[in-house]
Amino acid sequence: MFIQEVLADVSAGSSAGSMLTSMAPLLIIIVVFYFLVIRPQQKKLKNHQDMVNNLQKGDQIVTAGGMVATVSKVETESDILVVEIAKDVKVKIKRDTVSQIVNLNKSAK
Repeated sequence: MFIQEVLADVSAGSSAGSMLTSMAPLLIIIVVFYFLVIRPQQKKLKNHQDMVNNLQKGDQIVTAGGMVATVSKVETESDILVVEIAKDVKVKIKRDTVSQIVNLNKSAK
């Protein structure tokens, strides 16, 4: 009877080891997925947020819709920018819709 208990303990230990071995590929896939997809997306989001938070009056921007405009006013209490899309034509846009800062006017000076 003692031998049967020892054999039962040995087989239980090997099943835990085989479970860890069978889960290793899944863990590797999760780690690779994190470094190839999640981490770069978080970095891109942080860079965009920093860019949007540093907008100033006079910056020339491109919106997500492709419209080129110049920032006329930054409303800090709300999430709104007042931009000029043509002479004396001002519109309000959400700050998050800015896709890039062009600043063609500042580089030409």
